[in-house]
Amino acid sequence: MHADPVPKPLLATLKGQRQPIPPIWLMRQAGRYLPEYRALREEKGGFLALALDSHAAAEITLQPIRRFGMDGAILFSDILIVPMALGQDLWFETGEGPRLAPTVQARDVLEALQDAPEALEPVYGTVRRVAALLPPQTSFLGFAGSPWTVATYMIAGQGSREQAEARRLAYRDPALMQALIDRIADCTITYLLGQIAAGVEAVQLFDSWSGSLSPAQFEQWVIAPTARIVAALHAGAPGVPVIGFPKGAGGKLPAYACETGVDAIGVDETVDPVWAHASLPAGMPVQGNLDPLALIAGGATLDNAVDHILAAFAERPHVFNLGHGILPDTPIAHVERLLARVRRTG
Repeated sequence: MHADPVPKPLLATLKGQRQPIPPIWLMRQAGRYLPEYRALREEKGGFLALALDSHAAAEITLQPIRRFGMDGAILFSDILIVPMALGQDLWFETGEGPRLAPTVQARDVLEALQDAPEALEPVYGTVRRVAALLPPQTSFLGFAGSPWTVATYMIAGQGSREQAEARRLAYRDPALMQALIDRIADCTITYLLGQIAAGVEAVQLFDSWSGSLSPAQFEQWVIAPTARIVAALHAGAPGVPVIGFPKGAGGKLPAYACETGVDAIGVDETVDPVWAHASLPAGMPVQGNLDPLALIAGGATLDNAVDHILAAFAERPHVFNLGHGILPDTPIAHVERLLARVRRTG
């Protein structure tokens, strides 16, 4: 006789089952605000060295689970693993962030890139290690960057606030942009199916720069490729939920929710949760959307913000999360207070 499987509240929520207490995980929960992460980074080297070291990346993924008992573990990696797998060189400049070369601003550059699928293997190794060590009630989330956001880095060679180079290219040479987006989407499908095969139970698509696009471009470069990826994941891994997180989408959120086929939608901190509940499809799981700065503020500011979000999403499946990544100067005590508030233990 087999024992009943241990319930996984986060996974159940992503599949549309509202929980009495919303499950919680935090974007970038495995990272710089944790002293144990900083110690490991000092020992092992820079960010990329950690992300490509399966032992270290697995340890980092597990750190916030051990410390806080989060309902979900998010794979420690980076959205720029996909450009590496497409043949770009990736490195990190101290204090300045990622750099990619050669920049894709002409068709001959894109066509000259040689696929390097071996870049994905360390990530699969991380997934296998974490999957073997997670508590049975903890859901395991994988992720990738969405094609538009990944393309902005591949075109500019680094992060940029307004994504001007990518937006210019999309207007100047839409055929080249489409070819780049298609190539990223193909790799992303392979990558996420590989993560699922290695042991993740749900995946998130981060479109961190979707807010910089006009409505027509949003349809073309965010919704259309996301829909293609989601359809391929649903066909290749039936029953595995896909969370879409189009940061900055604002009023375009309902269209994204309806047209991409995602199973759940992440909402950033600029969105009114009352509006989101009223505007998104009934019953669709929602994730979000505490302002990371409210978490830093703590105290009554934090409590009131948490209560407002919980009330707004009380009638639908809700995964409590931040509206974006946790910031490095976030006090550990404030994270503990947040968990206690959401779980109604403090």
